[in-house]
Amino acid sequence: MTDPLDTLPGIGLDDLLRRAALQTRIDRKYVLDADRLPRLLAAVDGSAHILDIDGRRWFGYLSTYFDTPGLDAFHLAGRGRRRRFKVRTRVYRDSGEAWLEVKTRGPRGTTVKDRLPYPLAAAGTLTAAGREFVAGVLAARRVPGVEVAALAPALHTGYERATVVLEGPGGDSRATFDADLRWRRPGQAWEPAAPGRLIVETKGGATPSALDRALWRGGTRPSRVSKYGTGLSSLTDLPELKWHRVLERELSAA
Repeated sequence: MTDPLDTLPGIGLDDLLRRAALQTRIDRKYVLDADRLPRLLAAVDGSAHILDIDGRRWFGYLSTYFDTPGLDAFHLAGRGRRRRFKVRTRVYRDSGEAWLEVKTRGPRGTTVKDRLPYPLAAAGTLTAAGREFVAGVLAARRVPGVEVAALAPALHTGYERATVVLEGPGGDSRATFDADLRWRRPGQAWEPAAPGRLIVETKGGATPSALDRALWRGGTRPSRVSKYGTGLSSLTDLPELKWHRVLERELSAA
């Protein structure tokens, strides 16, 4: 079957970053049946371009999420705390690049992401320099009480991602489409997370993007899906917290 995203004109990485880098943004996430994608794209108002690098439009990602022995990042996010945080290494499988990323909450519900280029060989671990970076970001973002020295891998995720730039009245925005999501705990085997479904994430300003509006018109509302929180809840006997509905209704087998 033809990929519906192949109908979109391509955009290079430099142009995408120039138009919609968005390290501070409002994120909205959705779970969408993959067979609905053609209708969704047809319903989007305005122009859209897809990231295209040497003819490739889907790119492989591998992430490792780190947490404290008490799983502070999991519990703070699951209970909606203002000073929550997320620490991960991310590998772009097609380019071989790796980054260390710290995500925190900014004013008015925004997500702030700080990134550090990272040695590919160290991905999945935290080096001394990596821990120093994490500690500095958390201090600057006023996230107190995190045992940075005790952070350890808690979950691994893998998926394929396509990235789209959308034009709109509030400026350009970005959206990602994640397919073939899988996750595993350290030392365990990979498990498929959402067969036949896409995790769609819009990243923009306070004004909803054209993709958000198309999703809403089609009856799809924002989801509380989180690759880390939902994944850890799914693979353990931890409380499901705010991800209960996602696991029961949106990611459960049809």
